[in-house]
Amino acid sequence: MKIGRIGKTRQGRFALFDEDGVFLFSVDDETLVKNRLKEGAALKEQSDLRKAKDKALSLLSLRDHAGGELYEKLCRSFDEHTAAAAVAEMQRLELLDDARFARRRASYLAGQNKSAREIRRRLLEKGVDRATADAAVAALDTDETAACRAVIEKSYLRKLEAGRRDLVIAALARRGFSYGVVKAALEAMQADAQDGLCGTEEADGLCAADKPEIQDAADSADGTMDVEEGWE
Repeated sequence: MKIGRIGKTRQGRFALFDEDGVFLFSVDDETLVKNRLKEGAALKEQSDLRKAKDKALSLLSLRDHAGGELYEKLCRSFDEHTAAAAVAEMQRLELLDDARFARRRASYLAGQNKSAREIRRRLLEKGVDRATADAAVAALDTDETAACRAVIEKSYLRKLEAGRRDLVIAALARRGFSYGVVKAALEAMQADAQDGLCGTEEADGLCAADKPEIQDAADSADGTMDVEEGWE
């Protein structure tokens, strides 16, 4: 193989292309001079692309990645051309599949009682495109009201018992649960309390739902959600 063209990258490195214009890898100026790399010279595969591929394989051995997520991680250590070439190689080897990643990630997050809205947001943060994220969320067979109730029972019962329904409703809205879902979850808990399925203190905290209060709290929530990095 021969070097067809050498171009300078935005990071000040040198991108090497073969005779057909296909990107091969990039090197710094010292490596370029030391190895006497020039257009028309015979070439052996150099270190940067090999290192990027090895890094990609290492990351994928830990867990699945979306293509965009893997590319961003590789760009922390390599220039954009080398990172893109390594991602393309992982795709060629069928080690990257955004649809598969999105389905698995969405299922995992649903199991953690995340709302559909929060699941979609997290998929987009991982570099999954909107259509793929929407399809993964739509394929979930989950009860969002039950998920919302589970979150309340795990994290917000004391606030309800203290009469801080407004804070609980706003927190749930930030987690991506809609007004209708929050209302349904609270009403289900209220019904259970009245049937004697909850303790006396919980029953006191779960007073009859007041629609304006719930709607006002939902409207006042800023719509943002807590960000948790990585795969829990």
